[in-house]
Amino acid sequence: MQLKNSAVFLLSILLIISMLVPTVHAASKKKDQSQSAVYLKINIHGTERFSGSKRSLRASYANYIGDYNNHAFIPVNTPVVITKVKKNGIYMTSTVDGAKITFEFNAKNMAPVTSEEYVGYITAPRKTSLKSLSPIDQKGIKDGKAYVGMSKNAVRIALGHPALHRTPSLKENIWTYWKNRFATGAVEFDAGGRVKSVR
Repeated sequence: MQLKNSAVFLLSILLIISMLVPTVHAASKKKDQSQSAVYLKINIHGTERFSGSKRSLRASYANYIGDYNNHAFIPVNTPVVITKVKKNGIYMTSTVDGAKITFEFNAKNMAPVTSEEYVGYITAPRKTSLKSLSPIDQKGIKDGKAYVGMSKNAVRIALGHPALHRTPSLKENIWTYWKNRFATGAVEFDAGGRVKSVR
């Protein structure tokens, strides 16, 4: 009788373990997927800081594209790992140099797009092909600037997606960008969708 009870007990333990293993495996798999690298779809502009050899970039939905102290940008197609997405921010780490990217997000100014949805505006599972773009488009993207003659798509990649509360649609021919926290600038396009002026 005692032997029979021991066998039943052992079988019960084995059954419980077999039920837990897939759950642990699934949780581990989910964690691995969330840590997979994706690629930047745009240049991410912001304020660069160093702590010893560790680099960080504080970026924003407002872009901060101007020439100010410590301005820098992380180029399109840089592989990054998204470590956290909150209502007011997206947090990433570059797998190239370990740079920590803090991307601030203002839910009110970017409505109806959420921070979770905005991740898809700035990252993709595959690299963005730039081969078909014109020489001026490629130069602007490389320099992180808008130049006369660039296409709308190239400006979006070079400067980032303009903030929705000032540029609700990319079909508009004037896109507003912040040069820094206090000053704005604008990129104006002609009827053919090419940059006419930058101010």
